[in-house]
Amino acid sequence: MTRILGLDFGEKRIGLALSDPTKTLASPLPTLPNNKLTLDKIVDLIKKNDVVQVIIGYPLNMDGTKSKICELVDKFVNDLKSKTEIEVILRDERLTSFIAYKQIIESVKSKKKRQEKALIDQFSARLILQEYLDEIKPKNS
Repeated sequence: MTRILGLDFGEKRIGLALSDPTKTLASPLPTLPNNKLTLDKIVDLIKKNDVVQVIIGYPLNMDGTKSKICELVDKFVNDLKSKTEIEVILRDERLTSFIAYKQIIESVKSKKKRQEKALIDQFSARLILQEYLDEIKPKNS
């Protein structure tokens, strides 16, 4: 069965989340450093997990205009599409990090652990993907 991959793209790190085969639940994966090897690692992850779609958070400004990081996301999407035939969907991610941090505060007991940026990236990727999964879920299920 196929899966969907969620990404929270950042200049230093990329948060990852993967759906279950029923495309109901998003689970966080370890965060990757954003470097020269990252694209190949994500392509490998796509192949190994039979991923059919990638959902990427698109970091718009609060007024809806493109942020400076949007250019980096656009380049990453083009690079990803050049290495795979995967469908890529951009999702407005405004406030995602804020919501993810609130979820971390509620679920992670260790104050030191809550402050890890990689954990926020994981929760953000999971949130981006879970919102998408909830939207595509059939209404009668």
